[in-house]
Amino acid sequence: MKELVKKLRKYEIRIRKAITTQMQGDFHSVFKGTGLEFDDVRAYQYGDDVRSIDWNVSAKGHGTFVKTYREEKEQSVFLMLDVSGSQNIGTGDQQKLDVGKEICGVLALSAARQQSQIGMICISEQKEKYIQPAKGIQQAYAIIKALNELEPKSTRTNLAAGIKLTLDIIKRRSIILLLSDFIDVNYEKELAMLAKRHDLIVLHLQDLREHTLPSMGIVPVLDKETGRTIWLNTSGQEFKKRYLSQYQENKEQLMRLCQKYQANYLAIQTNEDYVPQLVNLFRLRNKSTKKSA
Repeated sequence: MKELVKKLRKYEIRIRKAITTQMQGDFHSVFKGTGLEFDDVRAYQYGDDVRSIDWNVSAKGHGTFVKTYREEKEQSVFLMLDVSGSQNIGTGDQQKLDVGKEICGVLALSAARQQSQIGMICISEQKEKYIQPAKGIQQAYAIIKALNELEPKSTRTNLAAGIKLTLDIIKRRSIILLLSDFIDVNYEKELAMLAKRHDLIVLHLQDLREHTLPSMGIVPVLDKETGRTIWLNTSGQEFKKRYLSQYQENKEQLMRLCQKYQANYLAIQTNEDYVPQLVNLFRLRNKSTKKSA
């Protein structure tokens, strides 16, 4: 457990240093939300965005004034991790589930250090683990410990049910990070509802073997979720074409859905370093938040 926390801290430090450098000292929070509230007005200064001028106050004839905003006092962050059987696939040392757990640990530590409320739910076709949102570094450690010890009771996936459960639990608008391989069907309506009610970030966990099938002839393939073994002709061109086409279409459909409902989307490969990808994601979120303010 100590070694795991130490490793996650290193990742967190890398993320913070990289973002701070790229943002040229203007990095405020990894979890900078879109929720800004009006704070006060002050005298206009050279360089202020003219769009922030409060024309009603300025019209009184005492000078030009701009509106100032502040972030919501208590940002809430909620982690959703798919722990179904299809996540137990990986190229090299790490499976998709391992990467998902690591990312959750890094984000929990980051959120705790920024005084954000942080909670977590792990889902398969049912609720596997739920930790109520709370503040503090001990909360982050509790999440890391729970992930480290988690042994899912079911291997099957039901993303729609998991999202519905989250919508029932989390009433206040929050930043929600959904980590899954999205190997499921009929979850689009629920995902759209989640994106409408919350600030949604979709982290799509993928593995190299899922989209580069080797030609091995007729081989037995184990379905991790059902436990059944089926025989597939991996050398057949028709099979490869059909499989890869469906895989790509599922990914593109998810990306289109995220774009439509203004959810952030990031694909993460198990054999790649996810830190630079997370850095870029949060850098883009900071830029879009500053524009909206």
